[in-house]
Amino acid sequence: MLRENKNLKKEKRADLAKQPALILFGDPNRRHAKAAMEQFIRFVSGKARILANGFQGNCDSELIRQADFAVVFGGDGTILAAARALADNHIPVIGVNIGKLGFLAEFALDELERLFDRVIANPDIEKRMMLHCSVQRDDRTVFASTAVNDMIITNGLPFKLIELKMTVQDQPLVACVSDGLIISTPTGSTAYSLSAGGPILAAGLEAFVITPVCPHSLSFRPIVIGSDSVVHIHPVRINPGTTLILDGQLEHKLEVTDIIQVRRHTGGFSVVNNPMRTLWDTLAGKLKWAEKPTYSAVEDSSAGDDLS
Repeated sequence: MLRENKNLKKEKRADLAKQPALILFGDPNRRHAKAAMEQFIRFVSGKARILANGFQGNCDSELIRQADFAVVFGGDGTILAAARALADNHIPVIGVNIGKLGFLAEFALDELERLFDRVIANPDIEKRMMLHCSVQRDDRTVFASTAVNDMIITNGLPFKLIELKMTVQDQPLVACVSDGLIISTPTGSTAYSLSAGGPILAAGLEAFVITPVCPHSLSFRPIVIGSDSVVHIHPVRINPGTTLILDGQLEHKLEVTDIIQVRRHTGGFSVVNNPMRTLWDTLAGKLKWAEKPTYSAVEDSSAGDDLS
């Protein structure tokens, strides 16, 4: 009997070992996030092992290394925070949208439950590049962190124009006189950079977009550079409130003697794509990209093909 009990325990441990190991992330202050997380925990009972239940990107690094997937409940901000915590370990992120837009959150909760076995057994994992940004002041690093979406230098109080000189691979690029500057990843190309007139990049590309914010020039257009490039930004004229912002979440006040370096982060953001959607579906469905004009419902046969 004792031997049989030991065998049963071994079999149970073996079954548990076969189950995917998950880490959950969520913002407890976000409406409905806690309820969605609790529903998901009940759903995966017997299907997966939950190693930890982290909040707002905070979780023990040892547990992160043991995880097969991270399931993040929230909006894009929650996913960005979790992605920075997971980047060095390349843990794939399954985003569950509990926010308003949820551009990075590929799944609704009911979709994930319906597709769970398929997603876990054969995940469509897309690796996306990230930025590493540091600030040098008096020959020492005073700030360094990573970004999934973008690095922004905003003019700040008293909101006068600022001037920034840039080099790429130590070659002078341009002096930017503007309200600010955005350097974004392809993932971030559909965020602030897009609003400032930047191009949409396919998420899997390896490139940076440099987009000025309201430049004091009619000819300064956004540019795309290779992901192996190292960009240095040298402030020439800034305001007391000029600030470096990463992903809209991390901030650092700048001084005119600072040197800002932006390069590709050695880690990356691995996202599990929804097999029922594509990037272009998301652009069209959530951002209304390339949506047709609203035509009159009254047909005029005399108009022919004239859509004016």
